[in-house]
Amino acid sequence: MKKLTVAAFLLALGTNAMAQMTPIGLWNTIDDKTGKPKAEVRITANAAGDLSGVVVRGLEAVADPEPNCEKCSDDRKGKPKIGMEIIRGGKKAEGKDVWEGGYILDPNNGTNYRLLLTPTEAGKKLQVRGYVGTPMLGRTQTWVRVE
Repeated sequence: MKKLTVAAFLLALGTNAMAQMTPIGLWNTIDDKTGKPKAEVRITANAAGDLSGVVVRGLEAVADPEPNCEKCSDDRKGKPKIGMEIIRGGKKAEGKDVWEGGYILDPNNGTNYRLLLTPTEAGKKLQVRGYVGTPMLGRTQTWVRVE
């Protein structure tokens, strides 16, 4: 009985650790210029495994001078940035801790970029790479897990 209890405990620990090596969760985005948290984004997955990332709230002391996405060219045009879905699609790559195939929107310029998400540091950070054409033509931000 003791061995069964220990095995169950170790399995639970392993499951919890693996669950953190995923982009699913609440993240602080980091401002490229100031290095400070800019917004919170919650990433979820539907039953098919497709990702969705929604801006939950802004974290900047000064209110956004353009609270709506006026530069967006799709169904998000003119909609509030808070509550906006900025990540659409993307699935886990086979055999890797990388999520690919989706898009990320920069609501400040209205541009959609191809997306690569890579959890790092045991899932405490997330490398978010937006690119056009090939991943080599893009930039990476590091987001920090809130929960």
